[in-house]
Amino acid sequence: MRGLCLPACALPSARVTRTNAKSKAKRALESVASPTIVVKDGNDRESTMKGLTATRRAVIEDLSSFASGELSGLLKDPEKNWQPQDFLPDPESTDFLDQVAELRARAANIPDDLLVVLVGDMITEEALPTYMNMLNTLEGTADNSGADDHPWAVWTRKWTAEENRHGDLMNKYLWCSGKVNMKAVETTIQKLIGSGMNPKTENNPYLGFVYTSFQERATKISHGNTARLAKEAGDPDFAKMCGIIAADEGRHEIAYQRIIDEVIARDPNGAVLAYADMMEKQITMPAHMMCDGVHKKRTGRDLFDDFASVAERSGVYTGHDYADIMDHLNKRWDIANITGLNGEAAAAQEYLMKQPARIRKLVAFAEKRAAKKEPVKETFSWINDRPVEIVVR
Repeated sequence: MRGLCLPACALPSARVTRTNAKSKAKRALESVASPTIVVKDGNDRESTMKGLTATRRAVIEDLSSFASGELSGLLKDPEKNWQPQDFLPDPESTDFLDQVAELRARAANIPDDLLVVLVGDMITEEALPTYMNMLNTLEGTADNSGADDHPWAVWTRKWTAEENRHGDLMNKYLWCSGKVNMKAVETTIQKLIGSGMNPKTENNPYLGFVYTSFQERATKISHGNTARLAKEAGDPDFAKMCGIIAADEGRHEIAYQRIIDEVIARDPNGAVLAYADMMEKQITMPAHMMCDGVHKKRTGRDLFDDFASVAERSGVYTGHDYADIMDHLNKRWDIANITGLNGEAAAAQEYLMKQPARIRKLVAFAEKRAAKKEPVKETFSWINDRPVEIVVR
């Protein structure tokens, strides 16, 4: 899961204007799966996003058959799925050390700025316990016992199990590469898991699944760009690893976006308001609390901010990607053509359709401002304090 989501150029918040804005839709939203529950009126505290109203809880309960059927069908059989060992030196092989030497020779080609991005992405993946915990804060879908048999709990556990391979693969590769200060990396992982995260999903699965819909696509883009850069740097094997992780994220992206499809069919007002609420608050990276214990003391800046600057300068994830993802979700969920919305949801719909263009303008402005600044050399404990260029915002 979990690539960069909030661009290094912070996007000013733009609150949804709660006015009588009207949207002229081209066609009615086509219902999917013949939902048995459709929330039509605005009497169920439509604007309240914290937790679930009784009607919205019924919507989530009505999605149980979808979760056990179509959603679970997007998961793969562990015995047929790829595992990290498929891409790593075989410790049982007589030529294990030769395999490690070959890996190190390829990894020697990776420049330090890309290495910082790889480490940051791996650290983010390794904080998986936090993300499972976040999903289990969502009302109506949480795994309360740790082994609940309802479809949402099963999905969360199996999704987590698939995601767990990503951090394992990247961690073992970087350990074998000999280019990384693993103790500094491990310290950062422990601190990040201990710090948690605040995605501002308010225990509401509507918000939570909007967040994961955006986040999984962002991660797919991040890993895909990393794969391209690794290949260009001369490490095709690691490029393949990043590519197969990106493919997993793409499959998970589809899953979470289909959940929102189903919510829109049953509760269009609530779905649009939830989407707008998350975009108002901005989608933040799950690793926004990362800390190695030394970086901020030395620089006065958050480690995440400097890591994000390196990722942006490398082209792994930028503000343009952020805008493109929102544009994609608007089209994916056909936001422009949802009809019958109440006044508040119609205002949110209008906000959502205008926001990608607004973000692009803000990103362009931030890029012009950054271009006037000279990049500075900054060191990272992860790579034994070797310097890479960043732009201090």
